[in-house]
Amino acid sequence: MLVLALDTATPAITAGVVALADSGPRLLAERVTLDPRAAGELLTPQVHQVAEAAGIALAELAAIVTGAGPGPFTSLRAGMVTAAAFGQALDKPVHPVSTLDAIAAGASHEAGLLVVTDARRREVYWSAYDAAGRNVTGPRVDRPDAVAELLTGELAGLGITQVAGHVAAQHAELFGLAVLAAEYPTPVGLVRAAESALSGEPAPLTPLYLRRPDAVEPAGRKRVSPA
Repeated sequence: MLVLALDTATPAITAGVVALADSGPRLLAERVTLDPRAAGELLTPQVHQVAEAAGIALAELAAIVTGAGPGPFTSLRAGMVTAAAFGQALDKPVHPVSTLDAIAAGASHEAGLLVVTDARRREVYWSAYDAAGRNVTGPRVDRPDAVAELLTGELAGLGITQVAGHVAAQHAELFGLAVLAAEYPTPVGLVRAAESALSGEPAPLTPLYLRRPDAVEPAGRKRVSPA
């Protein structure tokens, strides 16, 4: 089973082709570009590049997996719209997965794990995972110090000793956790996170913004005073 894996919810623009067999997912080709502002321009060319590098035609794909965030509105939307467009053009199912789940699935950990990515506004997107890799809370968005309080409070029983994600090192001292090398979602991690769902109907392509948009419609017409 050949799967196209995409994600643009972090600064990494990720595309890869993964072969999924009984032994698990195996990477055939990937392209990753660190540029949070170029997802709309780079993702589609990267899809064609990984197909060529893997030696396959896009029509041979069985499914598409796309990271659904959480992430910034513009880049996340670019990735999910691209996945939906390829799915429609190729008549293939498109399965959304949490980007944080994909990072966790790509990390080697034997204890509880925290995954954090940049949410801007001095906040982080995060999820917590038990030793078996199950998501036990999240995704959520909070200040790093609020997450640190939860680690010593309601999450203390999970045995979380490690942290992953591209801002993990930045907050490792605050969290008191060992930093893993898994910074961004990989194609294999994306497919692992979606593996149990690939045999069924895909879930709706709903992005995980976790915040209301900054731009809102005006509440009413502005009153203009006579000159």
